[in-house]
Amino acid sequence: MYKKVLLKLSGESLGGPAGKGISEERLAEYAEEIADAVKAGLQVSIVIGGGNIFRGLSGAGKGFDRVNGDKMGMLATVINSLGLAMAIRSAGVEAEVFTATPMMPVARYYMRDDAVAFMEKGGVSLIAGGTGNPFFTTDSGAALRALEIGADALLKGTRVDGVYTADPEKDPTAVKYDELTFDKAIEDHLKVMDQTAFALCREGNMPIIVFDMNRKGNLKKLIAGEKVGTLVHV
Repeated sequence: MYKKVLLKLSGESLGGPAGKGISEERLAEYAEEIADAVKAGLQVSIVIGGGNIFRGLSGAGKGFDRVNGDKMGMLATVINSLGLAMAIRSAGVEAEVFTATPMMPVARYYMRDDAVAFMEKGGVSLIAGGTGNPFFTTDSGAALRALEIGADALLKGTRVDGVYTADPEKDPTAVKYDELTFDKAIEDHLKVMDQTAFALCREGNMPIIVFDMNRKGNLKKLIAGEKVGTLVHV
C-alpha cells in the first residue's frame, strides 16, 4: 500500500511499561518490526520523541528556561535514535542517525537528499533533534520531515489503537474514530498530535495513521493495506 513512510514514535514508548529510560526489550521488538517492513520493500524514516529522558515543556514548568529545556529534549531524541539505530542494525538492516543540528561524529547532519538516498538503498534514516528549533514538538518535526522526504504517509505509533474522542486511558466512554479529517481533529483539539503538526499535514495533504505500535504485527498489517488504527486525512 505504501512505498515510503515516516514512522513517528514517542520517547515514552521506548521506556517500556514505565515510560522512563530505555528498555532493551522494547528496542528489540520495535527493531524487528521495522526491519521486517524494510526487508519487505518499504522505505522507512523514523522520528522519535525524547519524553522518556527529558521533556522541555514540562521542565519549563519546574523552573527550566524553555529554550534550553527544549535543547535538552532535542538531545534526548538523539540518544533514543542512536539506541534504536543499533537495534535495527542488530536485526539485519542498515540504519543511520541524522540530526537537525551538526553533531559529528555522533551522527550525520541532516540533509534531505542524503536521508532519502540512504532509504532508497534499503537503510533506515532516523532523523533526530526535532526541527532544530525550540518551541516545536517532535510531532511537528515528524510532519515537516514526512513532507520533505515525500512520504506516502506519516505513521504515528502509539500505545493506543487509534484516535478517540477523549483519552481512552482516562475516559472509559471515549469512542474511537476509524477515520476523520484534519479540520475535525483541529476543531476538536484532539491531543494525539499537536495542532501545528495537523496543520502542516493538512496543507501538504499528508495522511496520518495513528496505530498501536506495541501490538506485534500491526506495522506489517498496516503497510500491507489492512485496516489498522485511525486514518486522519484532508
